[in-house]
Amino acid sequence: MNFKNNLILLSLLLISFPVTGVLAQTEGEEGKKYQATPPPTQRFGAEAFEKSDNTTLRWLGMAGFLINSHGTTLMIDPLLKGFDMPIIIDFPIATEDVSSLDAVLITHADNDHFSVLTCVDLADVTKTFHSTVYVDSLMQKLGLKSKGHDIGDKFKVKNLTVSLTPADHAYQNAYPQPGQRFFKDEDAAGFWIETPDGTIWHPGDSRLMDEHLNLPEPDAILFDFSDSEWHFTLEGAIKLANNYRNRLLILHHWGSVDAPDFAPFNGDPKSLEGRVVNPERIIVLAPGQPFVLKKKKN
Repeated sequence: MNFKNNLILLSLLLISFPVTGVLAQTEGEEGKKYQATPPPTQRFGAEAFEKSDNTTLRWLGMAGFLINSHGTTLMIDPLLKGFDMPIIIDFPIATEDVSSLDAVLITHADNDHFSVLTCVDLADVTKTFHSTVYVDSLMQKLGLKSKGHDIGDKFKVKNLTVSLTPADHAYQNAYPQPGQRFFKDEDAAGFWIETPDGTIWHPGDSRLMDEHLNLPEPDAILFDFSDSEWHFTLEGAIKLANNYRNRLLILHHWGSVDAPDFAPFNGDPKSLEGRVVNPERIIVLAPGQPFVLKKKKN
């Protein structure tokens, strides 16, 4: 099947709706509004996909990650090309340089998480795409090798066990458009990934839920601290961080888009200073920088 012939069809299904909530920014040089940016990108290539003796995470920018756990490789929410807002980082790898993936996990349908161009480019080197039932229906229209799951479902990716955690991100219903479907909470999810070296939790985009505060303690949280009412909010993110007070917080969903007035993208790690207990566990990665996971001792 020619995947690219289906892009126009799917683009009509993936209309982006505005997310409210603005985080005040200070003025920078020459009257430009300040926006925090990460350290310079560390590019990587085939070595990141090889067999290894550990579990290594690499932030791709945006909300995306590459995980290589003892040679099992997966990406979460990869966006490596084709976004509709100006990007202010260099992506650490091009889609054509990705050698192989055992899985791609997509938390929800927003185009900064489900990048159609990225997924289509990765289709030939990816064994299986996984997401919610709704996002799977979009993937099927593209001809991707995909599987849809309900919240709470578990599945295996070789030596990894992946579960879907709940999310509250059906913001589209607050901004109805003619002919728009009704979005359900279960259209979005987080991913709980059990590796030989510890558990990784990517909550996806979500308002804070009671369920998020009553999980077993993960070893690392892929931490979204966006001050948006349709995300955790900054206060909610800090509450979550201090609920799991000894667990790693690997920052993402910040510093990637030129959007100083748009709360989902303009987070600043400095906003966490003095508010997160045990602040040494806050991990600020450069895009592409490897981070080796080690299981936390209780």
